[in-house]
Amino acid sequence: MKMPNVSVMIRAWDVRLGATAAMTLDAARRAEAQGLDGILAGDHVTFYGYGNDGLITLAAIAAITERVQLKTSVYLLPLRHPVPVALQVAQIDQLSMGRLVLGVGVGGEDPHEFWSCGVDPRTRGARTNEAIQVLRRLWSEDGVSFAGRHFQIEDVTVNPRPFRPVPIYIGGRSDAALVRAGRLGDGYTGIWQSVERFRQAREVIGAAATGAGRDPAGVEMGMQFWTSAGPDRDVARATVADRMEAMYRVPFERFERYTPSGTPAEVAEFIARYVEAGAEHINLVPAQETLEETVERAAEIREALLALC
Repeated sequence: MKMPNVSVMIRAWDVRLGATAAMTLDAARRAEAQGLDGILAGDHVTFYGYGNDGLITLAAIAAITERVQLKTSVYLLPLRHPVPVALQVAQIDQLSMGRLVLGVGVGGEDPHEFWSCGVDPRTRGARTNEAIQVLRRLWSEDGVSFAGRHFQIEDVTVNPRPFRPVPIYIGGRSDAALVRAGRLGDGYTGIWQSVERFRQAREVIGAAATGAGRDPAGVEMGMQFWTSAGPDRDVARATVADRMEAMYRVPFERFERYTPSGTPAEVAEFIARYVEAGAEHINLVPAQETLEETVERAAEIREALLALC
């Protein structure tokens, strides 16, 4: 069993909620010092009224780190026009000296978020597919023209460009997300799915990649887990349950069987089954009391996973 890359999500700042930018950046420095492989940023514009721009978060973190991979997981690409996104991503990739990974997803849990941005949520998958194609071309070509259903551009050149075409990882659980990963992605990040479903996802992605004339081995497989770690399993479960219910406004029982909690070793044992099934990267979304504890527990889970590998 090969040790996967392990990344931790660090909450963006909001001073009205008691999280300053300095706290976020201190946590990022700590994550790098603790040996974590990557730092994740979530992304929303107005998810039930709250937002955080993943690219802005990572731009700040890029400026104060040197080694860790920087990943959006996931960036709501269908809410944006791909031309300005191409420029923003390129600038962050240059700032970080080639450490950026653009994880994208279609979202949709709060349809009002899409309507608020002037986007019909029913079009989010098709918009994402078109935007990915536009991004890839703008990162490598001059005078790009594209005539899609949702995006039309003519003779567009964007500079600066990233150091290399920025890897695009597709997040999601639906069959459409799996096909998108196979046809258009450099990686796939699953969430809230069983080991068996993850294995099936590999097969669907592989078939889609082959059908598009791509090598299935070129699509890196991974998983993202909400979690909470600590010495008391009941406290850890209650902590992640409260955080997820507040975020998604649905009962935790719908997600519990996919959400590891307990000691770091217990969490690592749960995740190891997915690593055995082929997960090459693991994204952790720890529900902990402080940003410092978020990083510490993620580092402990990584160490426990390393021991198992």
